[in-house]
Amino acid sequence: MTLVSLHSSFSVLLFMALSNSSWRQPQPPFFLVGVPGLEESQHWIALPLGILYLFALVGNVTIIFIIWTDSSLHQPMYLFLAMLAAIDLVLASSTAPKALTVLLAHAHEIGYIVCLTQMFFIHAFSSMESGILVAMALDRYVAICHPLRHSTILHPGIIGRIGLVVLVRGLVLLFPFPILLQNVVFCRATVISHAYCEHMAVVKLACSETTVNRAYGLSVALLVVGLDVLAIGISYALILQAVLKVPGGEARLKAFSTCGSHVCVILIFYVPGMFSFLTHRFGHHVPHHVHVLLATLYLLVPPALNPLVYGVKTRQIRQRVLRVFYTKASI
Repeated sequence: MTLVSLHSSFSVLLFMALSNSSWRQPQPPFFLVGVPGLEESQHWIALPLGILYLFALVGNVTIIFIIWTDSSLHQPMYLFLAMLAAIDLVLASSTAPKALTVLLAHAHEIGYIVCLTQMFFIHAFSSMESGILVAMALDRYVAICHPLRHSTILHPGIIGRIGLVVLVRGLVLLFPFPILLQNVVFCRATVISHAYCEHMAVVKLACSETTVNRAYGLSVALLVVGLDVLAIGISYALILQAVLKVPGGEARLKAFSTCGSHVCVILIFYVPGMFSFLTHRFGHHVPHHVHVLLATLYLLVPPALNPLVYGVKTRQIRQRVLRVFYTKASI
C-alpha cells in the first residue's frame, strides 16, 4: 500500500466515522470569526496570507517537480525534502482557502463535520512535518558522522519505511481528536474566535466535560514535540561533537553549512508552534488577535519559507531551478 493510498483510506474512514455518528446528536455548524477585534481590517490581513499561500503552492510544487524529474537528486536529503514539500502543500491548503474566504468573503460558517475534518488534517500534518524534520536531522547526522556508509544506511527502502512511519504516526495519533469530540455537547454559541478549526479552540466551546479531550491533546503535543525535539537535539549534539574534531576551519565551515538550511527550517517551524501551544494554555495576558494571527502564520509561514530556504541554501536545488528558468527563457 502506497503512502497516498494509506492517507486516502484514513480520510475516507474519518469522514465515514464522523458521518455515521452524527445521528446520535445533531450538531450545529460553527462560526469562524477570523481575527477577533480586527474585523474592520480583515481584508488587509488576507493580503499577506494570500501571498504566503501562493508562495507555498509555487515553491513546494517546484521542489517536488525538480526532485521528481532529476534522477541525480534521488538521494536521502532530497527525498526527505520532497516529503516535506508534499506535507507543506497539504498543511497550507487545509488552512488558507477557508481562512481567506472568512477574511475576504465573510463566509464565516463551516459545517460540523468539515470543521472536525479540517482540524484533523491540520494537526495530523503538523505532526508529520515534525517527524520529517527528525528524519532530516538523522540524514544530516549520518552524512557528517558516517559519510562512507551514508548510502548504505539510508537506502531507498529505509527512506520509504521512515516516510511510512511518519505518516502512520500522524494519522493514528490524531485520529482520536475528532472522534473524541463526538461525545462532547456544544453550547448554542458555537463561535470559534479563530480563522480555522483548531482543536483547543473547538474544545473550549463545549458545555460538557472535556477532561479527556484536553488530556489527550496535551499528551499528543508533549509526546510528538517532546520526542522529536529531543531526537533533533541529540542528532545535532553528535554532529557538533563530530565537527569539532575535524581539523581545519574550512572543513568545519563546510560541515556546518550543510546543516544551515535544516536548522533554519527547524526554527521556523517549532518557535511559532510552541508559542501558539503555550499561549492557548497559559498565555491569558496575550491579546487574542495576536494569538490568532501568529497561530495562522504558523501554518503558512513554514510552507512558504521552506522552499525559499532550501532553494537559497542548497546548491543543487538552486542550480536546477536556475537551469529550468534559463531553458524556458532561451526558447
